[in-house]
Amino acid sequence: MKRARLPLLAVLPVTVISLVVAAPFVVGDHPLQWSSGSLVPHLVLDGKEQTRQAATKGGTGKTSAAPTTEVAKVAKEWKPGMPQWGAQLYWEDNPKHPLEYVEKQARLQANYLVGLHANSISVSFPFFTGKLASTTVSRGDKTPTPDRLARVLQIFHEAGLRTTIRPLMDEHSLKAENGWRGAIKPTDRSAWFASYEKFVTPYLKAAESEKAATFVIGTELNSLEGDAHWETVVDDAEKVFSGEVAYDANWDNYVEGPITMPVTHLGIDAYFPVKVDDDAPVQDLVDGWNKWLDRKATGSLPKITVAEAGIGAMKGAYHAPGDFYTKRAVNPQVQANWYTAVCKVVQERKMSGVYWWSIYFDDDPHTKPDDKVASRLDFAGRPLSEKAIKTCFTSDYAGPGTTTTAS
Repeated sequence: MKRARLPLLAVLPVTVISLVVAAPFVVGDHPLQWSSGSLVPHLVLDGKEQTRQAATKGGTGKTSAAPTTEVAKVAKEWKPGMPQWGAQLYWEDNPKHPLEYVEKQARLQANYLVGLHANSISVSFPFFTGKLASTTVSRGDKTPTPDRLARVLQIFHEAGLRTTIRPLMDEHSLKAENGWRGAIKPTDRSAWFASYEKFVTPYLKAAESEKAATFVIGTELNSLEGDAHWETVVDDAEKVFSGEVAYDANWDNYVEGPITMPVTHLGIDAYFPVKVDDDAPVQDLVDGWNKWLDRKATGSLPKITVAEAGIGAMKGAYHAPGDFYTKRAVNPQVQANWYTAVCKVVQERKMSGVYWWSIYFDDDPHTKPDDKVASRLDFAGRPLSEKAIKTCFTSDYAGPGTTTTAS
């Protein structure tokens, strides 16, 4: 099929079985608990608490609880034509973490998303470059290996979640030049694309082996959009990966002109600023989003997925929802109302779905964010935001359908 070109329990202490029950406590596999806000139980394990480092888009400062060893199952698995209700899981791997830790943490995140009634998950992970003019990209210590990624995908599939794979250029090395990933200027584009294809190919193979639904071949690479080299990269990707090959555009480029990428699907990292007060009604936020979207196209947008949507749970956030670093006074209602509005836009415009930014792989999503150090964009552990997400994910929106799928 030719792809279309397009212009994110209590334990009973019975003496008789004490040896059977006590042993798991010694190794840290009990007790089975419900965390605040969770619809499913999870096992809390002793030790192995990990503190996240600051991520590409702002660290959480939350500490990982010992993860669950059981995985819950979605009530209704995603099928073509249904909406994708999910979250971006940002994973900065630590090679010192044993595979057992990675597996248990993946189950913890899967259970949390199932508790929110999600049917999808997008795994974003970092890759690295030098300066804006660099001609190479590479894995780093924080980049999960293809084998570890494959194991995590297996666990998410056990939960019945639709999976997307999304390499995301880390911007740490670009900060010295006040740069971001959308402004890179390789001095030799042929060399850059050759390096990039060499990097992504093992991950495409892992995605294929585990039958992921989507591989995002690039994210927010504004300065490289439309480059002819993408034809070769995508053609070669489609020889390895039989799923959907997508591209996630930054919101500004999306509305300013055509996104010419040889992919089958387009996502938007959507951080549209809306100039309203903190107490603005939800409909004002909906109207603000629609004004932005209408600059591109009016009416239904069935071929578009909101690949990233998020906002700080703080005062003044509507004016700059993509501000990952400012920490103004916390206002949870701002975040919750934004989520409600975005969900309404997705449904009214017949979009493919939404992924909330974000959850961090090493965090305990059941724990309230430490707002002294956490990114205000964190939603896990914020009851008002979680309620808004559950309401969205349990709505009667049937999705965009399959008749409009690109072919």
